[in-house]
Amino acid sequence: MTTASETPAYLNIDRENHPAVVAGRRSRELVAARDKDAWVANFAADGTVEDPVGPSMFDPEGKGFRGHDQIAEFWDKSIATTESIEFVFDDEIICGDEVAYVGKIVTHIAGHISEAHGVFTYKAAPDGKMAALRAFWEVEKTIKSVRPA
Repeated sequence: MTTASETPAYLNIDRENHPAVVAGRRSRELVAARDKDAWVANFAADGTVEDPVGPSMFDPEGKGFRGHDQIAEFWDKSIATTESIEFVFDDEIICGDEVAYVGKIVTHIAGHISEAHGVFTYKAAPDGKMAALRAFWEVEKTIKSVRPA
């Protein structure tokens, strides 16, 4: 017989306090608060952002943004150009030190709205900071979703 203390973590996930859930929640709250400095500081020193994964208008070579200076550059190229961003997630999948959300990100920019449907992942570093933020969404589909606000 297995006791509660012997139950493996993968069978007893603390969905509210899981490190990746906490780091991801903090990231989204800081985006909503428009707090660039705190958002960048939420990442580990060698943290990465790939949003979207692969080549895009933000990252033509598709290499992603690594470290605080490049992550701040990502903010300036993407988040800073928006009026607001809403995160609408339908499902949460926690595995190891990562969490994946299925849903959409709704962006308000220049009187228009776009919706990026996809999978959005957050990986926690051992110290609880964000090791990686990866967003799987298609640029072309998102561009086609643009409509007046």
